[in-house]
Amino acid sequence: MTDTGRRVRPLTLRTPDARPARYPTPSQAECAARRLALRHPDRCRLREVGRSRAGRPLLLLSVDRGPRTALVVGGPHPNEPIGTAAAVRLAEVLLERPARPGLSWHLLLCLDPDGAALNAGWLDGPLTMGRHYEHFFRPAFEEQPELLPAPGSGRPPMPESLALTGLIDELRPFLQCSLHGVDFGGAFVQLTGPVHGLAERFARSADRAGIPLDVDSYDAVGWSSPAPGTYLMPAPGSTDTPRALPDEPELSTWSYAARHGAVTAVLEVPMWAVDAVGDSRVHPAGPRVVGEAARELTLRTEQLSALLARVPAQAREEYGPLLRTAEFNLAVAPRVAAEWLELWCPAPLSAARATTAGLVAARLPLRVASVLLRLLADARGPAAEATRERARAVVADSLDRLRHRFGARWVPVQEQLAHQTRAVLTAADCLLHSQSA
Repeated sequence: MTDTGRRVRPLTLRTPDARPARYPTPSQAECAARRLALRHPDRCRLREVGRSRAGRPLLLLSVDRGPRTALVVGGPHPNEPIGTAAAVRLAEVLLERPARPGLSWHLLLCLDPDGAALNAGWLDGPLTMGRHYEHFFRPAFEEQPELLPAPGSGRPPMPESLALTGLIDELRPFLQCSLHGVDFGGAFVQLTGPVHGLAERFARSADRAGIPLDVDSYDAVGWSSPAPGTYLMPAPGSTDTPRALPDEPELSTWSYAARHGAVTAVLEVPMWAVDAVGDSRVHPAGPRVVGEAARELTLRTEQLSALLARVPAQAREEYGPLLRTAEFNLAVAPRVAAEWLELWCPAPLSAARATTAGLVAARLPLRVASVLLRLLADARGPAAEATRERARAVVADSLDRLRHRFGARWVPVQEQLAHQTRAVLTAADCLLHSQSA
């Protein structure tokens, strides 16, 4: 049972050969893409469109040659392997069907291959919650390629960002789909503009996959929501949606595509579903629950900040990206907690919003503690072992909450893939239909 008393519906679906589907690594996705290009030379081609900061190739798989183009971005966040998997699966689906006259698809396999390399250990073994966080990495906001530097910041765009914006300028797509995943929660879509008919079909697709819709998403607090699980990004320059997180949709490759008339759909699907995120009813004790989550998050942040200070200098230098993501999350967490107390608690809250606060209060410390254990992997001595034990305790407690308090349940990879693929095809179909009407 979840906090709101809703019964969890287990999923036990398998692939036809009875083996669970898996996420491919970027190198496996590249091999699959090359096979498709060799098998379908008349419809399919693969090319390099840039290099990552570490020199890894950014590969674009194109299907068909029509003048109207749809761009799909896989792997924007390294802890969300569904994006790369769905890009490959989408190409397979498209090639199983006759070409649609006048339309071409362009699938960027992995936007952040450097980050994916730091998160890849999980993909080689059992896809369990514990192993996911043993290998967890997600970069700080300034190192996420979809987010562009503010004008006048003095910070140059990342090579991956430049490759993507250059691709948008070259292709001038009518649709851009960014393939994301959430670790815990439900499915939702964020749009830079209305897409008539998408919300209803998106909801049916999620239901078909056994995935709840996230009806009060933390990623879209204060945004317009024309239908459950569908959100419209605020207009550039809007000040109506105060956020503790320093993400600004107008400073992103999502909004960049609008200069060519494109609509961007950011598609989210969970790895572990939490049914209560779909409950829009008023929580009978929402302010109290959120207040407790805020205080728990603040306490955990203080504890983990003290532990992070004990990381040896050598590890700080050798594993800079890991250190920066831990520091970023520890800087954001107190602002998140303060926002809940100031803006959320004074008003009635939905069960979904109260659940979201609890998930974030468990997830942020879990991420930091997991990264901390990676930073301390080579440290020796009693002090290092004592620090590791305290970090392990945070990990164990957070995982226990997510499993038992929130009823988080694994969504089989094939169901994540099926929903993500349907959502992309549906978004294109809805836009093409509305533009031809």
